[in-house]
Amino acid sequence: MSTRAARRLPVIDSVSAGGVVWRRDGAGAVEVVIGYQARDRRWALPKGTPDPDETLEATALREVKEETGLEVALGRKVGVIEYWFSQDGRRYHKRVHHWLMTPQGGDFADRDHEFDDVIWAPAGEALAQITFATERTILEQALAALGDGP
Repeated sequence: MSTRAARRLPVIDSVSAGGVVWRRDGAGAVEVVIGYQARDRRWALPKGTPDPDETLEATALREVKEETGLEVALGRKVGVIEYWFSQDGRRYHKRVHHWLMTPQGGDFADRDHEFDDVIWAPAGEALAQITFATERTILEQALAALGDGP
């Protein structure tokens, strides 16, 4: 066995699901929900990991509810982002599935505290604030699907 092969980290496939929660303001412009994590100094879309035997759609709905406090309706799938990272001596290949979602009720005050702050942001501001380029791409795809995209 080569020393290079011996140093390879084991690869773990990982999946998450979430969404782009959107609405139109009084002027008809799109606003979206984004959350801020102070620990990592990042703005992001809500998402999370499936519970055992949970579908990705059910995960997306549950995670958005937990992280934002909003009850949402699932719309069409926007896309999937994927990336790699290393943690605890393992290499992860992560895929995150996103759907369009519309608010049906709820309140930001009813969220868990994975995000330190959750806001409605005009689409352009959200694009500027979201930390990771892959999530900005998902938001661009969502806006394009709504007819408001770049």
